[in-house]
Amino acid sequence: MADTLFQKIYSHPLMNPEDLEIIASLHQRVILSKNDFLLREGKTSNAYYLVEKGLIRFFVNDFNGQEITTQFICENEIANEVSSLFQHLPSIQNIQSVTDAVVWKIEFNDFQYLYHSMESIREWGREWMSGQLFQTQQRSIEMITHSASMRYLQLIEHRPQIVQQAPLKQIASYLGIADTSLSRIRKEMITN
Repeated sequence: MADTLFQKIYSHPLMNPEDLEIIASLHQRVILSKNDFLLREGKTSNAYYLVEKGLIRFFVNDFNGQEITTQFICENEIANEVSSLFQHLPSIQNIQSVTDAVVWKIEFNDFQYLYHSMESIREWGREWMSGQLFQTQQRSIEMITHSASMRYLQLIEHRPQIVQQAPLKQIASYLGIADTSLSRIRKEMITN
């Protein structure tokens, strides 16, 4: 299964089987239990993770000390606190496993080696980063322009793993609403 994971995540026209083999060899398999942390607020990231199995979330604590989920990472996606990893800054986010999970870790120095020695990984990295920027901008716009009900429906349609595996409170904070509001939205959907 890991071979398929690497093929899906590192998919790029310049990527060949030899490149993928080298890339995969620099990743380490990590097994996580529910609620394990990959990164805690205040610590500096030194790796990123490919999610083979399970669900990961990013969260911050707001001014009242409440946890606010900022991002979910599903299977076949990358968990990466970009500013901490690439700028060597202490993270303002926590990265935590929502479920038991299997991830593949690559250390920053190994990624740097790949980035400087392989054109395919450089081009893949540029494409991945621009994709992440686009997704972040889309999410910001949708938080303003879409109703909570619409955001929830889109989550069900496009990322059902989150709805199936994350607690209601985490989903609600991710959608920018109270968990009581999400409960009401869900009830309305059932009765309609």
